[in-house]
Amino acid sequence: MKKINLRELFPEYELDCFVEVPDADAEAFAAAMTKAEADVYYEFERAENAYQRNRFRNKAHYSLDVDDGIEESVLPQCPEPHEEYERKWELEQLYEAMDNLPEKQAKRVYDRFINGMSWRAIAKAEGVSEGAIRYSIKRALRGMKKSLKNFA
Repeated sequence: MKKINLRELFPEYELDCFVEVPDADAEAFAAAMTKAEADVYYEFERAENAYQRNRFRNKAHYSLDVDDGIEESVLPQCPEPHEEYERKWELEQLYEAMDNLPEKQAKRVYDRFINGMSWRAIAKAEGVSEGAIRYSIKRALRGMKKSLKNFA
């Protein structure tokens, strides 16, 4: 039994309609097609079969109905209202602790942890040694830790 697409054989079919027919009938339909139509049809069949084999070999055949948790890992998770409130409150505390730092230390902490700059890049931008930047940020973090303990 072979599958044929009636839309390719009959123009009145607007959508794909695949039908399984005996091999002899499929050959008769194939003979009725022109050589170019047959090439396109069989090229599609080969590509589809290759895709199915590749999907199977790479174990990409799964169902979303198996409750293995794959849907939860793909879909974005919205935080609960209390989680969102806690996150905002913690960020406010963090920025308030940064506001209590001297201006240079606050800028260096911001560049290092918010902007993601390296120690060397900050040192080069300010024209000081990398050790001075490390020491300054270390002291800033100690100061922020003391400020945040006061909130808790």
